[in-house]
Amino acid sequence: MTFLTVLIAAPGSGAITPELVKKLAVTRVLAEGEAVESKLPADEARSIARGLPIDVATVPAANRRKRLLVADMDSTMIEQECIDELGEVAGFGPHIRDITFRAMRGELDFAEALRERVALLKGLDEAIIDAIIRDRITYASGGKTLIATMKAHGASAVLVSGGFRQFTQRVARHIGFDADEANDLVIENGRLAGIVREPILGKDAKVAFLNAYARKAGTTPADAIAVGDGANDIPMLLEAGMGIALHAKPHVQQQAGIAINHGDLTSLLYLQGYTRRDFLNF
Repeated sequence: MTFLTVLIAAPGSGAITPELVKKLAVTRVLAEGEAVESKLPADEARSIARGLPIDVATVPAANRRKRLLVADMDSTMIEQECIDELGEVAGFGPHIRDITFRAMRGELDFAEALRERVALLKGLDEAIIDAIIRDRITYASGGKTLIATMKAHGASAVLVSGGFRQFTQRVARHIGFDADEANDLVIENGRLAGIVREPILGKDAKVAFLNAYARKAGTTPADAIAVGDGANDIPMLLEAGMGIALHAKPHVQQQAGIAINHGDLTSLLYLQGYTRRDFLNF
């Protein structure tokens, strides 16, 4: 199998200079100053780019453009963890953030950690969800461009989250996903009941949905690209033909095939061989 080395700079940094292009033995420019392909081995390219805001990845030359995108939501497609934002409103912000941090690092059982945090939210008015989406949620850079560009080339996109459908439905619609899957906060008489509807969607469910949506698209997980940042995303990243740890926890970066620490969500397009000219920009 033939592999390519792809280098992606932080957006707007211009870190891939003409001088660097020469040193890297660049074979194709995907975006001037921002993304290139090199014939050098990844380790050698990484050594040349050391100290610069540049990610280096190795990708197979064959079957780069994927027909399915499966993405995590919290700290991936949006910049927040929704349960942490709910915790702030409930008055348990630091405690809930600590549990989230440890769960995403893989130090706690995901389902138990989720039940513990949701229990602290009991009694919150469900209208708080609308307020958080309106006032506290911000979208990760490049998300709309990623989705629109892939869909324009025949791919489908699914948001699969260990968070809550009360958020994913709105986030998916805003960014342009075709479908979303998530846990369900139980709401009774307009208030959060402090429980999650069982069974809880965790790491195994993410893999199951990846496979299910691949079948629906008439393809296999090898023709999918997945992106996430937490420990519960690792099996999904490993199952997909291309798994991306985006600004992820160290443990996730070590497990995933590709780690992106400087680029934004448009990095997933460069990894698939799209050029800047292919992008549908927002």
